[in-house]
Amino acid sequence: MKIKLLHRLFLGSALLLSSQLFSPLVLANDSPATKPDFASYTSALKQEALSRGYDASLLDAVFSSLQFHERVVSADRSQPEVVETLDTYLPKRVSETRIRMARERYQQYQPQLEEIGKRYGVQPRFIVALWGLESSFGRFQGNYSIPSALATLAYEGRRETFFRTEFFHALDILAQGHIDLDNMKGSWAGAMGQSQFMPSSFLSYAQDGDGDGKKDIWTNELDVFASIANYLKQQGWDYSKTWGREVKLPAGFDTGHAIQRGSLARNEWLGRWNASARSMADWHQLGVRRLNGEVLPQRDISAALVLPDGPTGRAFLAYDNYKSLMHWNRSYYFVTSVGYLADLIVAEQT
Repeated sequence: MKIKLLHRLFLGSALLLSSQLFSPLVLANDSPATKPDFASYTSALKQEALSRGYDASLLDAVFSSLQFHERVVSADRSQPEVVETLDTYLPKRVSETRIRMARERYQQYQPQLEEIGKRYGVQPRFIVALWGLESSFGRFQGNYSIPSALATLAYEGRRETFFRTEFFHALDILAQGHIDLDNMKGSWAGAMGQSQFMPSSFLSYAQDGDGDGKKDIWTNELDVFASIANYLKQQGWDYSKTWGREVKLPAGFDTGHAIQRGSLARNEWLGRWNASARSMADWHQLGVRRLNGEVLPQRDISAALVLPDGPTGRAFLAYDNYKSLMHWNRSYYFVTSVGYLADLIVAEQT
């Protein structure tokens, strides 16, 4: 069954936005006649920043650089909606070219990836898969000034509270010296660097992977790897498990056992996950089998049933690591693409 979803722009800007709910700030004077111009808005923003104690010279540099980007507003208001299914999504996201590049990067950085993987308890193939899907291994990070993009989106007003907060987080990152203003680039939505972190995610999860005192997710691959791994670790990643597996359902299977569909806040979605989760033995008793028809692994682990395209589409038993990936981006399609690419990185090649 075909479903509608908001098309994910390649730079992964929806990555970290889709996992949160935004409440627009309702402004009493938010009409075209009374709304201040961008210069007045950012002037007030600067005064707030000064009151918060930021260095004046930093603020002079940042605020003199701010530009209003009409293209950012247009992108935010008119993100294209397309009809997509997993069968059309996966070949585009996990293409032969991306698989080849992922395997090459995995081999190129294997010693560093293994060390970071052990440090954080995350299998390297998942680090590489997220790296590849978010920025095509650093090749496409976006070229918008992050402060300008965030100030533009805050001024636009649809999600002002969120983007004002992200703007101040961006100032924190600059104040801490992890990146300079000229190189603080990213997507139109404010997602930064090779891991496409929003500023808030940077402050929560970014790591100094090589010990040079900076957390550089723009140009330093070791920092990128450690930051991705730390994100997953902080979301409960279990090194002893994989992400899930595609399975075959028996004829007449009651799909009420699957996670029920619908856009929900994360806590509500987790409640639906818990309602679906069962042991592998229980799924076996319900007739669920491997894709080739063989019995499920006899392991003492819990799994929930995910049907990305509804009852007539593919079926997956998802392990707890799936939840960690869904925190990164709450999209069944995205998480499935991460799992598929991670598996293909280390699959035997013929």
